[in-house]
Amino acid sequence: MMPVPGASAPQPFVPETSAPEITGPAFLTAAAGALPSRTVAVLEAIKHAILSGELKPGRPLVETDLAEMLGVSKTPVREALKTLAGAGLVTMNPYKGAAVRVVDDEQARHIYDARLLIEPEALARAVAAGHDWQGARTALARAASARDQAERSLANRDFHRALYAGCGNPLLVRMLDDLRDATALVTVAAWRDEPSHPPGFPSWEHEAAEHQAILQAAQDGDPRRAAALLRAHITSFVERNLAGAPQESPEEKHS
Repeated sequence: MMPVPGASAPQPFVPETSAPEITGPAFLTAAAGALPSRTVAVLEAIKHAILSGELKPGRPLVETDLAEMLGVSKTPVREALKTLAGAGLVTMNPYKGAAVRVVDDEQARHIYDARLLIEPEALARAVAAGHDWQGARTALARAASARDQAERSLANRDFHRALYAGCGNPLLVRMLDDLRDATALVTVAAWRDEPSHPPGFPSWEHEAAEHQAILQAAQDGDPRRAAALLRAHITSFVERNLAGAPQESPEEKHS
């Protein structure tokens, strides 16, 4: 967790490990850049707890409780929650207050269906345009050295963004940014640590190998193969974790 200036000792939901620095195209970079430093620190603490699964979907986020836990006033907590609501990780209700957003199975299927339609095409365009893949390589390295699930989640999100960011269409990039914010809530619930996997169940290391293969195809300048590997990667996650998920067409499977 990023330390909150003047904060008391972290309470149970606050991870003890350090959150990644806000650099490059990382999650909420633009929004966080316009916030006071204490609000950014509070935002990072709450975000880390959501992405690590310590603050579970549906969990009420009471400003006074969070302020006490983090040793700050309610003002930075309120601003942090507004920013997280804008990113799709928190819901704000005038009567019930704030809560960690819940994504049900149907919403999750729709999110991944949209990603399957858009993200491989965006990657193919980025490859064809000769995009620089240094950002993707950096994100993979961060994921490999991550100290916990939250850091790995952030690094993997940055990796996927680095794949489509060079597609040349700002509208596609914004659409995929919105989808990856919603995707985070699905993966928090679905990701499992290696020891809990049943035999043959792909671990996050398996997903990392898929990421490496996608990046290699992109670096080789092969848009068709890169898009096919990305499509298979997304579909594999969907088939493992979402019942009744959309299936690839025969044309997609052989693309």
